[in-house]
Amino acid sequence: MRAGIFIALGLMAAICVARADENLPMLKVGGNVYSNVTVTTVTTTDIYFTHGDGMGNAKLKDLDPDLQKHFHYDPVKAGEVEQKQATANAQYHLQALRQPPSRPPDESREQSTAVAQTSGSSWGTDLPGALNQARSENKMVLLDFTGSDWCPWCIKFDHDVLSTGKFADYAQNKLVLVLVDFPRHKPQDEALKQANQDLAKRFGVDGYPTYVLLDYAGKELGRQVGYAEGGPDAFIGELEGFSRK
Repeated sequence: MRAGIFIALGLMAAICVARADENLPMLKVGGNVYSNVTVTTVTTTDIYFTHGDGMGNAKLKDLDPDLQKHFHYDPVKAGEVEQKQATANAQYHLQALRQPPSRPPDESREQSTAVAQTSGSSWGTDLPGALNQARSENKMVLLDFTGSDWCPWCIKFDHDVLSTGKFADYAQNKLVLVLVDFPRHKPQDEALKQANQDLAKRFGVDGYPTYVLLDYAGKELGRQVGYAEGGPDAFIGELEGFSRK
């Protein structure tokens, strides 16, 4: 069974760590049932968890009433958080559209401003620049929120999907790739570290891996939270489905 995939936005400031690492024998979200669940984070709007087949997240409003009460779901506060996030995203998208074309990178910081991966896929770290490129080339932008040197599911998905030739061919024609990395061992420029933290806050990401697809105007089309089985074909199909919504 695939990892749970939901389109979810939340504010990082709303994170509540209470009940983190709580174990549940089963979690039902709509028509999906997950077993061997471990809750990792609960926010005002969402629950993040691992399960027998990977990682996932869900809206608290989609849980049964008993679980909503268990996780202290407040629909009024959740609505306020979602409205604030929607406003912040709208403002950011407007700012991104007004950004001038990005300047050539400083060669002294080349390693921190662009990351090349295998099979021909090239990942940058400048979202405004990526949006400008996507606009000029009529492409979408894929954000990869990852812990590249410590997160096992991130490393596995990179190996199984992102580093394959099939994904590289698809990305070359359809995507501009942006790596938003949170390493624990590899050195990272302080400016890039802060920029990545800002992006995680803006897009409500607090679990890895998370893959967010944007159109060239910066509007979110969809996201995958956690590892998902099926290889590059499944992931490409998912991205295509997001782009048709």
